[in-house]
Amino acid sequence: MRSNCQRCGKAEKACICPWIQSVDTKTELIVLQHPSEVNRAIGTARILDLALARCQVLVGEDFSDDAALNQALARRDIRWFVLYPSETATPVSALRASGESDENIGFILLDGTWKKAYKMWQLSRNLHALATCTLDNAEDGRYQIRKSSKQSGVSTVEAGFYALKAIEPNNSALNALLVPFEQMIQFQIAQMPAGVFEKNYQ
Repeated sequence: MRSNCQRCGKAEKACICPWIQSVDTKTELIVLQHPSEVNRAIGTARILDLALARCQVLVGEDFSDDAALNQALARRDIRWFVLYPSETATPVSALRASGESDENIGFILLDGTWKKAYKMWQLSRNLHALATCTLDNAEDGRYQIRKSSKQSGVSTVEAGFYALKAIEPNNSALNALLVPFEQMIQFQIAQMPAGVFEKNYQ
């Protein structure tokens, strides 16, 4: 039976804990994670949860009556944005171009496939009153071992990184968020039989 690391949740031989560093931010994140993502070997929400003090991960599909989420949304000191490509979504770079506004911004990320994220969005009525934003500052996703139906699709940890980078452009510590992610990807590629990665993911 495979044993998993009690901290990062990965198989012990795939543990990414040595590369996870604490990153201090002013911006808060809430990750709404679909249940199917909790034990996924190549999931990345856990990286954000472990590295960021101002991050919480909530698991479910319909968050309309989620007490922790509703308590966070009731805070008057944070303006929350759902990272979701709605028709009225604001480019994330426009939220705080200078990074010096007195307004505190928080991001809500949906962790799941595009199909599951859409269902979470549809079911969670409390999200519909919030503004949405999109990542206009993201490079092509580095999630080399998980195909996305979106050309600009990024992993959850990448989405968190780019959202935070837009609000805190001078926070160089944010770069550390991508290190365990990249180590995880390289480990998974190394486990593949010869030619599999080239055939299926390039």
